[in-house]
Amino acid sequence: MRTPASTYRLQIRRSFTLFDAADKVPYLKDLGVDWVYLSPILTAEQGSDHGYDVTDPSAVDPERGGPEGLLALSRAAREHGMGVLVDIVPNHVGVATPAQNPWWWSLLKEGQGSPYAEAFDVDWDLGGGKVRLPMLGSDEDLDKLEIKDGELRYYDHRFPLAEGTYSEGDSAQDVHSRQHYQLMDWRRADSELNYRRFFAVTTLAGIRVEEPSVFDKAHAEVGRWFTEGLVDGLRVDHPDGLADPAGYLRWLKDLSGGAYVLVEKILEPGEALPQEFACEGTTGYDALADVDRVFIDPAGQQALDALDASLRGTSGPADYAEMIRGTKRMIADGILRSEVLRLARLVPESYGLELDPAADAVAEIIASFPVYRTYLPVGAEILKEACESAAAHRPDLEVAVGTLLPLLLDPANPIAVRFQQTSGMVMAKGVEDTAFYRYTRLGTLTEVGAEPTEFAVSPEEFHQRMQRRQQDLPLSMTTLSTHDTKRSEDARARISVIAELPQEWAETLETLRGLAPVPDGPYENLLWQAIVGAWPASRERLQGYAEKAAREAGNSTKWTDPNEDFEAKVKAAVDAVFDDPRVAKVVDDFVARIDACSAANSVSAKLVQLTMPGVPDVYQGSEFWERSLTDPDNRRPVDFRARQAELEKLDAGTLPAAGTESSKLLVTSRALRLRRDRPELFQGYSSMAATGAAARHLLAFSRGTGASPGAVTLATRLPAGLEAGGGWRDTAVELPAAMRDELTGASYGPGPVSVAEALGTYPVALLVPVDGEKA
Repeated sequence: MRTPASTYRLQIRRSFTLFDAADKVPYLKDLGVDWVYLSPILTAEQGSDHGYDVTDPSAVDPERGGPEGLLALSRAAREHGMGVLVDIVPNHVGVATPAQNPWWWSLLKEGQGSPYAEAFDVDWDLGGGKVRLPMLGSDEDLDKLEIKDGELRYYDHRFPLAEGTYSEGDSAQDVHSRQHYQLMDWRRADSELNYRRFFAVTTLAGIRVEEPSVFDKAHAEVGRWFTEGLVDGLRVDHPDGLADPAGYLRWLKDLSGGAYVLVEKILEPGEALPQEFACEGTTGYDALADVDRVFIDPAGQQALDALDASLRGTSGPADYAEMIRGTKRMIADGILRSEVLRLARLVPESYGLELDPAADAVAEIIASFPVYRTYLPVGAEILKEACESAAAHRPDLEVAVGTLLPLLLDPANPIAVRFQQTSGMVMAKGVEDTAFYRYTRLGTLTEVGAEPTEFAVSPEEFHQRMQRRQQDLPLSMTTLSTHDTKRSEDARARISVIAELPQEWAETLETLRGLAPVPDGPYENLLWQAIVGAWPASRERLQGYAEKAAREAGNSTKWTDPNEDFEAKVKAAVDAVFDDPRVAKVVDDFVARIDACSAANSVSAKLVQLTMPGVPDVYQGSEFWERSLTDPDNRRPVDFRARQAELEKLDAGTLPAAGTESSKLLVTSRALRLRRDRPELFQGYSSMAATGAAARHLLAFSRGTGASPGAVTLATRLPAGLEAGGGWRDTAVELPAAMRDELTGASYGPGPVSVAEALGTYPVALLVPVDGEKA
């Protein structure tokens, strides 16, 4: 199996095709990248910028360059000795425009007689043999249907007509009643939908890849990539939505000839990747959480908790466990009620459990779940504990929960299979997409795959986690930014400084709230942290984030029921950053106050991520500052020319100043090149202890093994505290051999080395052994 030393994620779309990606391969090679990592490239909804709404899995998307584009990219990668990793989407397909999806069109036209009927997860009994489509503005809109060109039309929406269901003179409503689908009010989707979807997105319909014939149809093109040697590895999107993730991954390994495979799996604290998974690891959110927290000052927690309590008007900070139980229950009773009801309908009548109490109990069990899902029989104990918690929280449901438990524990029972597919949906919507916008004491903590109640990680704990990573998942991906992160790496690095200066932040926030008030204290904390993290940013970007964050939180306004007065105040607050010199000055002054510290956090986190155990990924453009907020902000176009020009300057000998964007490029390129060109320097992992007054501010580790010295990473942590305490002073670290800094060219050791000297130019150093030499 060929494995990458590193990857570089590119978002492939109409405005940046596979041909464009091929053109960038020489730059990526110069940067030090080993494999090119592509977002989904199969044919998707026309105009889709992300590609996760695949409409035809049988071909590479013409808008994204088509098969010719993939061939061009693959050839370019091969010519430069690089591999290709591609993101695939097995859980669902895009059905927003039925005519673009031949499988869905066939299903709507032919119903259960369609050759693609087995591909979709439809509860035909609930729909009376029809697929329910929540497309109408209201149920009264049926009178707006018309027949045109042999199709049923609703404004710009087109639907097929089954054979023999239309005669000249028939009304559109009568024809509609004869179809294998039923158009209904879009609001009814929450509780009456009868097909499985991706989370709560009705335009993404789940498919049943657990059926061999469906797997074969959905992966024929993917298989061609490996048969023809175009691709080297796969990233699997949302495997938790599948009926049998472990079985799917085994099939995928066979299809790909044993290729390198990663899964987009969120691991909760203490949770391990199932051993049954035929893959090399995850896409790196677990690593992101560890890196973030080792650069957060634990001393700031008490003050930020107090600030959170004051903003909420409570005696203490938000209770996160209680919060997520509530948000998950809200999701289960709201936008995912259809999925919960479908589970309840699977309870056999002989068990004597009526629909409503069964649904109530299912929702309560899911709300009590501590992880995304089980993989029975793996996780049976977690399920039992969740049921105990549900019964304790709702004693009135104890009998119903007890009735459900044996059904849910049986891996072969349809309700158990579907429950495992559903629990992760509720977790994702209730936690990532709701609670993460409500739990606002420090924005760094509410990132995908993270546990927000874990405020900080000590260097000692970090080293232990890295040793486990090296032992258990050495080929798992590590990352700091993705197309799904709520805040990109350098925005979080800046926000993390707040933990070192909590009182200054509290005073700054109070001033901002006075100048541009929004009637939701916790939301104000979230918003102003985001603005500081992303600054400077355009009005459009910040307005987009502010609206999305407020609606996702769902406390003061909602997507389905916007509070116009509240949103007007939010808009005015963001506008004030650009229009009110007083507000602009407060933001500018705070950003300037922490700028050097945030830059130190950024390059330190980057070097650690690129040199720690695992396969490091660089998200497109993040070799420069990446201060994007949540999507679509983090999927903006990248100026590769500027990066290439700056890299050429660095390679010509220009040493950038600390704290500059170019210094991050220097760290990124030198670390990537070393990982690719000197893999023998990254075979182990051991912590390195510092001595002296500022020892706690140094994160240091070696990637050597035994008597073989490897690359050494020195990184600054808690830079504001370091500066306030008088700098490095007598702090020293013991080097095992004579070493040279890949960033500056300076040589040190062997023996004790002054950290003030080693980190005199940059907050980080990347040291490599110098054979036979002494400094």
